[in-house]
Amino acid sequence: MPLVTTTEMFKKAYDGGYAIGAFNVNNMEIVQGITEAAKELEAPLILQVSKGARAYANHTYLTKLVEAAVIETGLPICLHLDHGDSFETCKSCIDGGFTSVMIDASSKPFAENIEITKKVVEYAHDHGVVVEAELGTLAGIEDDVKVSAEDSSYTHPEEVEEFVSKTGCDSLAIAIGTSHGAYKFKPGTKPQLRFDVLEEVSKRLPGFPIVLHGSSSVPQDLVAKINQYGGNMPGAIGVPEDQLRQAASLSVCKINIDSDLRLAMTATIREYFAQHPDHFDPRQYLKPARAAIKELVAHKIVNVLGCDHKAF
Repeated sequence: MPLVTTTEMFKKAYDGGYAIGAFNVNNMEIVQGITEAAKELEAPLILQVSKGARAYANHTYLTKLVEAAVIETGLPICLHLDHGDSFETCKSCIDGGFTSVMIDASSKPFAENIEITKKVVEYAHDHGVVVEAELGTLAGIEDDVKVSAEDSSYTHPEEVEEFVSKTGCDSLAIAIGTSHGAYKFKPGTKPQLRFDVLEEVSKRLPGFPIVLHGSSSVPQDLVAKINQYGGNMPGAIGVPEDQLRQAASLSVCKINIDSDLRLAMTATIREYFAQHPDHFDPRQYLKPARAAIKELVAHKIVNVLGCDHKAF
């Protein structure tokens, strides 16, 4: 099976009231942990690559790792560019074998966002690739995406119809209260997604797939483990998983997860070195890290996304 676009998987997800997990990948162990969990649970997958990941691991290495995952699992897997910041970046990924790209011009004025997105859509569609765009801006930090709380803004539902019709984008990332990175909401707060915004967007775009970025839940046991073994992470609360599951049951067809993967890997490696300070073989500490990612992804697939046994 070759790499696929999100067109068919989003249609099934929308109709079925579940979401597809979009997991960021940076190396072989992360790819393996994600795809091993998905294979056992027969879940469709979006493996996404950020600009930072391409700079770190090289475009070719990452695409070949994902292609290997398709061969090993037989799953429908989409290779997606996360937060493409320019037409040139999106074009490079389209020409390099990606089946989906995101153009993020959400920081630009509305008209300029439309103009940039439309240019990417036209090129992508000519090459059989689908496009995700964004309206509204999420607070937080993810690679080169840095937005302060003061500069973040919820998506304005009254803009979505014009934006989608003029750009021709295939899915839309909206801002309803999620946040990039591990430092999300302070303990003691009660994070609440703006379901009123989501519902209004859905009314204006019936049947259209919606995307949520910044949707890691920041498991506190992982934060505690990192701190136990020498870290200094402040306490933080992620997006409540029950709210993400509710969003997935509505029009949200793609939920992005990145920080939780990093936490799982880092916590496991820190624990391993604390218990085996004389070990130096990367295979010894990356094996349990890969297993931790697999366990985390399996939990997300079943309890948050609801896409287990939906691959075929």
